Amino acid sequence: DPLPPPLPKKQLQRAESLPEQGPSHHCQGDPTPWASSVLYSIPPSHLQHEEGAPSSVPPRDRRSCGHKKPLTKSQRLGEPVAWSSPQKAPSPSLKELTFGTTDGELGQLLESPAGVCGVVLGCQAAALCRLSARIQEQLVGPEEQQELLEAELVGKRWGAFGVLEPEPCCESGDAWYFRVGFTLGQSQLVFAAKVPKPCCTSLGVQSSLGTHCSIQRPISRFSDRLPRELVLPGNSGEKSQCTSREQPACLAPRPVLQVLICAEVPYQTLAGFVRGSHGLHRSSPGHYERLACLLLLQLCMGLEHLRGQNVGQGDLSPENLLLVQCPCPAGGHQGKKEPLGLSLPRLLISSFFKVGEKQRPCSTSQEQDWTKGLAAPSSPAADELNVGRLIYQLLHVDISLEDALGFRSNRLPEIPSLSIYSTGLKRLATLLLHRDPSRRVSIEQARSILQVLLWGPRQELFARSRKTLPLLRSWVELKRTLLLLRFVEDSGGAEGHPGLEEWLCCHYFKEVTEHTLYHITQALYT
Repeated sequence: DPLPPPLPKKQLQRAESLPEQGPSHHCQGDPTPWASSVLYSIPPSHLQHEEGAPSSVPPRDRRSCGHKKPLTKSQRLGEPVAWSSPQKAPSPSLKELTFGTTDGELGQLLESPAGVCGVVLGCQAAALCRLSARIQEQLVGPEEQQELLEAELVGKRWGAFGVLEPEPCCESGDAWYFRVGFTLGQSQLVFAAKVPKPCCTSLGVQSSLGTHCSIQRPISRFSDRLPRELVLPGNSGEKSQCTSREQPACLAPRPVLQVLICAEVPYQTLAGFVRGSHGLHRSSPGHYERLACLLLLQLCMGLEHLRGQNVGQGDLSPENLLLVQCPCPAGGHQGKKEPLGLSLPRLLISSFFKVGEKQRPCSTSQEQDWTKGLAAPSSPAADELNVGRLIYQLLHVDISLEDALGFRSNRLPEIPSLSIYSTGLKRLATLLLHRDPSRRVSIEQARSILQVLLWGPRQELFARSRKTLPLLRSWVELKRTLLLLRFVEDSGGAEGHPGLEEWLCCHYFKEVTEHTLYHITQALYT
């Protein structure tokens, strides 16, 4: 008998999985199986677009294979699969880019919509931020080191410190400063012991103001009797009388005083700097007035920091603004040291009072007259008036309270034009001391004006081209590039490491925008 016909085979529908990697699924005739080889980093043509073509237009000769995402084990045949390219590693942040970044990561950034120009500009901004932070750490010390010192000095009093000089190294309006030494391991550290005068009431505010380059920061506080070897001005004959006559009164204990230990050792107040700089102003007006701009800039930055704290406000009398020598980094300037009158010092706000206080300590009778003319000496508006008056004092131009507030006339005293900074400083003083409070510039705007006076853009930039946002944006980008190049060139020469002025410059260019420049130049050059 003939055999029966074979039964038809039953076709089963089952889930089908494709392999995770497809080395054998590349297009026929493609000699470069890029997905399975580490020697090729260029994706196939179906993942590329023609140069300059919009992404919605498919490129020519696109291969038909490989356009679907491989199925996973949970997907069935026939289910829709999203069109996508192979998964890529996340692109590195511009802040993480270094010269050693792999070419694979660089390639991902170069494919970004910003292109090479955007990547380079982003790298420059990130480099300026890192450089600014590094210079600031050299100026004020690492934060961890400050915290370790504070922990080490807890509970320490006069007995733990060695008095290096019996006479004060600096006298401000509210305190005396003595150089003291402290031994930590194998190192001998030098600090300043701040001994307040009887009228001082600001020590309680000072401990909660945070860290800033223009704010005096105490690292220890204690109450103890003043050592006998310290000589306070006004009592200079006390020591000699005690040693010669040995009177019993000399053996009486000194009163208990609250003392602050500060890392910065001041050598002068701003008032002393102004009194001793008449000759420098006459002989080198450009250099001196640039120093004045840099000192005022530090002051404005410190005031901005205080306003953000909402805790205290600075006393802006020149007698309470301290000057501190900047540390010279190892290998910097190779032994070259400028005289104190020529080098740029750090300016520190050292006296504070609580916001809302009706009165604050006044160091001079002139300061008392000044504060009496202010409706609210502790209001933020007082800062603008005080900074405006301070411009005249730095430029050795006498100005009274009536002049500043416009009681006598509508015109402020003339500032002689001695350098390229004179006109700008006069304009800034006028804006700060305007009779109409609503038309006065703020401390933040004053800081921006000082930055423009120091580093541009100057008015000559707008002589050839009309002032526009694109022009200012291009100027900022070009100046950032040139600034970084200058740092690179100086690092290989005898210029040494960057210092305070370089930090102030970095701080300006890492934050400034074309919109800020547009408004500031409008106020300055109009």
